[in-house]
Amino acid sequence: MLSHTEENHLKAIFHLSKDQNEGVSTNSIAQNLKTKAPSVTDMLKKLCDKNLITYKKYQGALLTDEGRKTALNIIRKHRLWEVFLVEKLEFNWSEVHEVAEQLEHIKSKKLINELDRFLGYPTKDPHGDPIPNPSGFIKYTTKVLLSDLKKGEMGTFVGVKDSSSAFLKFLDKRKISLGSLIEILHIEDFDDSLHVSIGNTNLTISMKSANNIYLKKQ
Repeated sequence: MLSHTEENHLKAIFHLSKDQNEGVSTNSIAQNLKTKAPSVTDMLKKLCDKNLITYKKYQGALLTDEGRKTALNIIRKHRLWEVFLVEKLEFNWSEVHEVAEQLEHIKSKKLINELDRFLGYPTKDPHGDPIPNPSGFIKYTTKVLLSDLKKGEMGTFVGVKDSSSAFLKFLDKRKISLGSLIEILHIEDFDDSLHVSIGNTNLTISMKSANNIYLKKQ
């Protein structure tokens, strides 16, 4: 039985190591979890003793097969609860992350499997992220950042890199939602801000925002 803190560290290592084969540094984990590096180091030693990670000083932490399976199970629960909150309780997508952070630590496998069935076996959460299946398989789809597109190119909005409440509310104000077709009309030379069309609306989007919007390129 893992503590909530141990589970949070495993999840953080999974997310931080997703795009790299190198070990995840204690400083990166501490920044992700908003804690201090010495506390992370102590926790990594505990997870190492439980054979959930491999950890060497100055080389960082990597999940073992069992650690990866555990992390994916936590992520599965988190994303299923987000779907439930949005689809069944009509939460806004900007409200669900913090609530799901609490619900993801529920241990009952039967509850989560029944939740999955009740929701119709969803494959993506409200932010466009894939939901692992009960075996821990997670299906990634090819996507690009809005900032990678050139003038005249377009794509369908399929997810966010930054799932913070502030950014999701920012998108809501501009009526940018999953499934929106976004076309690049012009890119400013001065600050690389993007002039885009979304439906019948033209908007200007900063490079910071464009770096956090995932598209399926058309």
